Amino acid sequence: MSGAAGYELQGTLASAAAGDEVAFGRIVSEYHGELYAICILVCRDRSMAEEAVQSTWALAWRKLGSVREPVRLRPWLASVAVNEARQLLRKRRRRSDIEVIADTTDKAGGIDPATSVAGMDLRAAIEHLDPEDRALLAMRYVAGFNATELSSAIGITPSGVRNRLQRLLARLRQELD
Repeated sequence: MSGAAGYELQGTLASAAAGDEVAFGRIVSEYHGELYAICILVCRDRSMAEEAVQSTWALAWRKLGSVREPVRLRPWLASVAVNEARQLLRKRRRRSDIEVIADTTDKAGGIDPATSVAGMDLRAAIEHLDPEDRALLAMRYVAGFNATELSSAIGITPSGVRNRLQRLLARLRQELD
């Protein structure tokens, strides 16, 4: 993060923590889509993901003052969103009609049939993962977190993050073979 961007985020974070709704709105605008994408992968259900993100914002509004360094805001928000998504999953575990989220990228002509089978296999393999593993994949490959950010979000060392991701990807590759 550049110096000017870091300073701007620090000011926005401080203002939002002090109750400035406009500053909080800037934070929501910046991170909402990313948090929703993470929660979609964790929950595998659009309405649950939206509910998890809304719960995240309610909690963030109350506890934003606990984030001291602007560089920790993104990992903190992601970890809150993942925790909210997991709590919803636990509450609704008995629900049997979980929606499978299809790739709806804006490609002309829709999804390429040549890649759709591989995509379905990958989605099926991801479906079999537990929510913590799906959350790790979402934060790394959907939100683009690096090992340091993931470390901050999930509470293990960067090398532990890399090892866990390596084992997880090996499991996925093995299941896809």
